[in-house]
Amino acid sequence: MKTKRSKKMLKEEYRNLVIGLCLGVLFGLLLHKGGVTNYDVILGQLLLTDFTMIKIILTAIVTGMVGIYGMKHLGWIELKPKAGSWGMNLIGGLIFGIGFALMGYCPGTIAGAIGSGSLDALTGGLVGVWVGAGLFATLYPKVRNGILKAGDFGDVTLPKLLKISDWAVVIPAAVLIVAVLFWMESSGL
Repeated sequence: MKTKRSKKMLKEEYRNLVIGLCLGVLFGLLLHKGGVTNYDVILGQLLLTDFTMIKIILTAIVTGMVGIYGMKHLGWIELKPKAGSWGMNLIGGLIFGIGFALMGYCPGTIAGAIGSGSLDALTGGLVGVWVGAGLFATLYPKVRNGILKAGDFGDVTLPKLLKISDWAVVIPAAVLIVAVLFWMESSGL
């Protein structure tokens, strides 16, 4: 009996990995199709001359936010937010920002750029991800109870903090983001 359960669990884990891989490839293709694996587009966003990237990010936020809370509302998923802190945000933001400033790629666009044949993303970007992850993993035991816990705010979400329905935050936020996207398009950004 236990062997069958183990095989069933392994089969489910394998299925989840395959689904994750397929969704990751699809995500990379969409990033490439949207143009955000192109270094010049990323640099244009940083220089505030090309807003392609922010449009894609805002579209992903709306889609993800409505999709996740829709699945939660239907009972398909249960959200379990991880506890956070200002220290975690500071360290994570610095690691991300330094890598982005040095290479002009974020982890998602590095993967997409590698998939589309970009040698700078493969050599510098992938090495940078490995070095950054390795440094963090090495330093983690020393900082996990120090700076990473500084300003601990727990597993709070905006609806939980305000003691209101998820949709009382999701719907206005989605409407606002869609309005910003329409404004950006109509003003030629």
